[in-house]
Amino acid sequence: MRINISVLVATLLGAAKATTGYRGYGLIGHGITMYDPTCAFSCHDVISSYQLSCSVLSDQDDMDMGGMSGPMIMTSSDCYANDDNFLHSMAYCISTHCPHVSDTRLEHYWEYFLVGRSPGQPTPKETYSIALLHADPPPKVTVALQALLNTTTLVDEEEYLASYNSLSLCEETDTRQSNFGLAILITGAVIPVACSLLRFVPFPKGLASQFNAYFIEPPLFGRRHRAPLHNLAIMPTRGQTMLIVYFFIINIVFSCVGYPLAMPNSWYPSKHEELMGYVRNRQGVLSFANVPLLVLYSGRNNILLTITNWHYSTFLLLHRWIAIICTIEACIHSAMYLHRCLVRDEYYSESKLPYWIWGIVAVLAFTVMLPASILPLRQKAYNLFLASHFALSFIALIACYFHIYHRFENQWGYETWIYIGFALWAFDRLMRFARLARNGIRSAEITVVDENNIRVDVPGVSAQGHAYLYFPTLSWRVWENHPFSVMGALTAQEPEKTSSVSVSEEKTSLPGSDMEKRDEEPSSPVQDSSVSSQPTTGPSFKTGLTFFIATSGNGIRSILHSKTKLPVLVESSYAASSLDELRTVPNCILIAGGVGITALAPLLRTRGTAVRLFWGSRSQALVEAVRTALGPGVLEPSIIGEISVGRRLDLRTILEREVLEGSETAVVVCGPVGMADEVRAIVCELGQKGRIVKLVDEAFSW
Repeated sequence: MRINISVLVATLLGAAKATTGYRGYGLIGHGITMYDPTCAFSCHDVISSYQLSCSVLSDQDDMDMGGMSGPMIMTSSDCYANDDNFLHSMAYCISTHCPHVSDTRLEHYWEYFLVGRSPGQPTPKETYSIALLHADPPPKVTVALQALLNTTTLVDEEEYLASYNSLSLCEETDTRQSNFGLAILITGAVIPVACSLLRFVPFPKGLASQFNAYFIEPPLFGRRHRAPLHNLAIMPTRGQTMLIVYFFIINIVFSCVGYPLAMPNSWYPSKHEELMGYVRNRQGVLSFANVPLLVLYSGRNNILLTITNWHYSTFLLLHRWIAIICTIEACIHSAMYLHRCLVRDEYYSESKLPYWIWGIVAVLAFTVMLPASILPLRQKAYNLFLASHFALSFIALIACYFHIYHRFENQWGYETWIYIGFALWAFDRLMRFARLARNGIRSAEITVVDENNIRVDVPGVSAQGHAYLYFPTLSWRVWENHPFSVMGALTAQEPEKTSSVSVSEEKTSLPGSDMEKRDEEPSSPVQDSSVSSQPTTGPSFKTGLTFFIATSGNGIRSILHSKTKLPVLVESSYAASSLDELRTVPNCILIAGGVGITALAPLLRTRGTAVRLFWGSRSQALVEAVRTALGPGVLEPSIIGEISVGRRLDLRTILEREVLEGSETAVVVCGPVGMADEVRAIVCELGQKGRIVKLVDEAFSW
């Protein structure tokens, strides 16, 4: 059984697809068909091997075909369209091998695909039905393959079967790959929504609390989740681990199943070679299919953040793990093709082609991003990481597109995955711009609170949840921005000189901002201030936002400390939806560290006395400022469980006392990573003992 040389030329690397053709829309099996009808394409595969009277013979050495010897038959589309013997042989082969196909489909194939797949190609000089009439009487001989076709011929049935197997199994495999890719994308969007909707199912509260305490909230191993493990990586919770494991399993399973094999095959000499060809292509498709999720999970305007009650940090964690999966698959795809070319002595010729070069660029961009995104580098130079990550990811997407374009010229829809990724990326960026444009350029007024904190007031802006601030005049990195939680939409205006006031706060432990520099929970006793003095004259309020920013360290933080007024752009609002669900929980315990108090302000305002606050801070000035900012009647004695300045809160004693047996309790924590992990561990222990308790961690992680 021969290997069809003309098909090998057309497919270059054995992917079984021509390099030029009609543009496809959608995916293979979903809007795009490869060989329809397969029987007609199989006839063409066999009969196109013949030399026609108008064919041209070319030396294969000139074609650089990897060592294959003998003359190469070159037949133009004009030649196919006008050669009587080719047309009549094709018509007779189709009539005998496609009895189940309607005449309409056959005529469509004949007009658009008989002489090739290129737009603008000539139309056969006669229709299928006319050519079939001219093929009468039926042919009775089979012309030797690659000989001159000077009469109407029968096809060699073994050659036809080999071609039919290669075409039909290729399309079946590619359709399955499209289905697998869609399954990854759809389940990646649906599972977070479905898991989030479970909160509305009336499960017994005690059972739900215990389930969360054992299987959802604890770290996978140990007691550290927010605090980096050996300063190298974030340990996911058990609930997050389930989804990470799911993505690994589904990608591994989809990489290993669904490979129909059959011999004879006109493209592969053995089932092993056929399997390797399918696996190579499958890895490339699965890598592409993960790209949309990769982009979706990293976006601030991720629609899943609005639909679910999941935290942005969870999606960022999933983004990193999917990036690992995507990169591994891209590397396998590339390594297998490299091995194939080296074995066939085709590397020198293939490595010069544009599709190969762009593929290498894409794989290099993906592989460089992984080590360049490790936690120590993000901590030391987050803004540099962010800029380089943006540039490399954009290069990777562009390179993926041109890799496919130069290989298939938009014929088979593989670029659709990249289109989806670009669409999600563009949506996120447009929404960011819209949020910025809505607020316009504002003037930020800066007041020093103490040596570690400043107050930034932005009048005339209303927001909730959290906002991102840009200070474009402070650095050449005009894109640099930092997230801060919003305490309220009113700015306190003091009639007399008083301590600083806060209406919003910087998120805890968010990379690249002052979050990781926020007030740490104090380790040595300085002062215990459960009750603070009130100003004699209450403040007035006007529309605007106020932020506290820790100024320790280098960069923009320290520069802001010396400023009094400067332009600012406000990207808002990004609502913290998880807090809204807590307003109906009977018992609510708020635990704050430093300026983490301001992330909890909405609950202090809306829940009234049905809340207990425990707050540890290094700064007495911060305590007074927040008290004043909240206004009279918020921090009532009935709300304050404990406000301590200069000493650690006894979290275990507090939670064991406040999380009551038989009553549903929500514990909301926002503070340093050590505090957040300690609260998580204690809450999980209480839940495992039967307490009905829900944990909400409002801190961002690395």
